[in-house]
Amino acid sequence: MTLDDADLVQRCLHGEATAIRLLVERFQPEVFGLCVRLLHHRQDAEDVTQEVFLRVFRSLRRWNNARPLRPWILRIAVNRCRTWLGRRARRPELVDYLQDTVADRPADDAAELAAEIRAALEVLRPEYRIVFVLFHEHGHSYEMIAAAFDRPVGTIKTWLHRARLEVLQRLKRRGMVPERHP
Repeated sequence: MTLDDADLVQRCLHGEATAIRLLVERFQPEVFGLCVRLLHHRQDAEDVTQEVFLRVFRSLRRWNNARPLRPWILRIAVNRCRTWLGRRARRPELVDYLQDTVADRPADDAAELAAEIRAALEVLRPEYRIVFVLFHEHGHSYEMIAAAFDRPVGTIKTWLHRARLEVLQRLKRRGMVPERHP
């Protein structure tokens, strides 16, 4: 059964279990992937993904069907991730991330470069990191990201540009990218 977003939402609002399952199946992989990428912790991403869908179902009546559903759901996911990161910053968990550390040095330059890029993303402002991930890893358009943030496309382009510059500067400092001289 393929329903457009407006029909799917209407059926969810009427309590149809099949529609609720379809809505989760349609958006859960993308929401979870975004949460994993932003939170860098699988269990946290699972928890936040559940929170996102709880919020989605509580708020469906307020969704404006003149606007696309995907950016609306992604905005909820981004906001939940921001909240989660804020809470996590206030109560650091020391041993939680030991399992994510790499014991050995990367085998090749590509793996090392990827690790440096990930590290560079870690220190970006949250909105820069989120825009970078949505654009480069999830392949979303400027317009979709702007809708998810409820910001103008120009702002998203600026944030992405600044994120790229900061990542590039870190790679240059670490000797991963040669400095260019005019």
